Amino acid sequence: VQLVESGGGQVQAGGSLRLTCVAPTYIHGRTYMAWFRQAPGKEREGVATIGIGGSTLYADSVKGRFTISRDKPKNTGYLQMNSLEFEDTGIYYCAVGSALSLREDWYDIWGQGTQVTVSS
Repeated sequence: VQLVESGGGQVQAGGSLRLTCVAPTYIHGRTYMAWFRQAPGKEREGVATIGIGGSTLYADSVKGRFTISRDKPKNTGYLQMNSLEFEDTGIYYCAVGSALSLREDWYDIWGQGTQVTVSS
């Protein structure tokens, strides 16, 4: 099973993008869907996560700018990114796992990633 991300692209600072993550099916026990990102030369970091009941957790760096959501019947998750900054540039990955956490070791099914580039 692999997740499929889409929606990345290039945008100017201050702009918006919406990322989409599709799981081919519901994956038993993996009730949390998260977004991570990896900037050039940096380690991958958690951005946001959402539980099947709607609980959310955000990294401080994106609070107030990014919104995570999911469509349970469609096994699809979204990351709405507004007021994008140069520092948001990176490869964005979605993942599913078993905890409301931004630590990647709670997530064991990942997508291939989608590139987001923010120009200043």
